[in-house]
Amino acid sequence: MTTDASDAWKLWHEHRVEAVSEPYGPLALIGTHWLDDHPDGRLPGLPGIWALADDGVVLTATGADGLTVDGRPFDGEVRLSADLGPTETARVAYGERRLVVLVREGVWGVRDFDPAAPARREFRGIEATPYDPRWSVPGRFTPYDARRTVRVPNADGVERGLGLGGEVAFVFDGQELTLKAAVRDDGSLWAVFGDTTSGDGSYRFRFLYPSVPDAEGRTTVDFNRALLPPCAFADHFICPFPPPGNTLGVAVAAGERNPGR
Repeated sequence: MTTDASDAWKLWHEHRVEAVSEPYGPLALIGTHWLDDHPDGRLPGLPGIWALADDGVVLTATGADGLTVDGRPFDGEVRLSADLGPTETARVAYGERRLVVLVREGVWGVRDFDPAAPARREFRGIEATPYDPRWSVPGRFTPYDARRTVRVPNADGVERGLGLGGEVAFVFDGQELTLKAAVRDDGSLWAVFGDTTSGDGSYRFRFLYPSVPDAEGRTTVDFNRALLPPCAFADHFICPFPPPGNTLGVAVAAGERNPGR
């Protein structure tokens, strides 16, 4: 069983490295531009005028700007909502670059993904600790009576709300530990956590995705699959820091630790 789990982890790690380094993966992000910071509608390094609208963004451009919308050369005005699909399906493109419209707490922005980003060329993989079965333990999820939102700092220095759906309790090395977690659309959990290796052996915080809890709340807490957040690969992501209570007093020497050097 351990061999099967170890082999599965190796495959997971390989897929993860591929996903991070793909043409429109996190390494390709070269800019996040908030429209509030550019009232003239001119975004750094991008053509066209990007203006706020009541329910999104209005892009105005000429054919000479070289933008495409929905795969066709663009000339005129178009109203854009947030791009919710994969980056490569974003409606607006500038050559090979994909310009992704996003909104966070009512603030609209545009992300610029470039497959030619230097970070993709310089990528040296992901430092990760090989699979160790002791880092995979049973947990129990207890949902809150209602969804809660806590304010936490983000990687860009702005404080934003982080939605939480409950807590995962588990035991490691005889210690009873808990993580506050969000519930994703597919029922799986997402926790932002720190530990005593954060910033000293591991990145300053990491993500964990415990499995979908069963009817009794049982789940698996597998730190072998702790992930680096996107902001570990590109400074232009706005990843949330761990909420209060999610900095564990143990050394989680497992999972992804740092971008490769």
